[in-house]
Amino acid sequence: MKRVRCPKCDNYIVFDETQYSEGRSLVFECPECGKQFGIRIGVSHLHSLRKEESSNAESCDYKYGSIVVIENCFHYKQILPLRMGDNVIGRYQKGNSVNTPVETVDPSVDNTHCIINVSRDKHGQLKYILRDGPSNTGTFVDNQILGDRERRVISDGTIFTIGATSIILRLNQDK
Repeated sequence: MKRVRCPKCDNYIVFDETQYSEGRSLVFECPECGKQFGIRIGVSHLHSLRKEESSNAESCDYKYGSIVVIENCFHYKQILPLRMGDNVIGRYQKGNSVNTPVETVDPSVDNTHCIINVSRDKHGQLKYILRDGPSNTGTFVDNQILGDRERRVISDGTIFTIGATSIILRLNQDK
């Protein structure tokens, strides 16, 4: 079961998404306020882009770990691979220069919200450093906002929040 939120009164409407095929448009009428609005089932603007990326570098997609964007009322769950160097995380928008785009309608996620730098320490182990973009709403780690120039070392399972979106760092346990 999926739920959608009315854009006028924020009332949730629950429906069974398995009854509809991917790409189908649905129109809802809110029982609270009468507002009519439409959605499209399961279509991702980034799906084909991610498919191309995975075919080009299928073996090393998750070599440096990934971030898991937790599903909420603004977006579906997303798993995005990380790469060496700066992984600029922000809202997907055509023409945006972020290399780790989150497909969301969350208005509190900036186009360039935060950055995870993946590098190796002096022992050759992978090191993950999170910093704010800078963003308008801030980046939170363990419910503490990162300062303007603060950098935080994060590890597997660290939860950080950008806007109303929570993200978990997942490392590749094999490497």
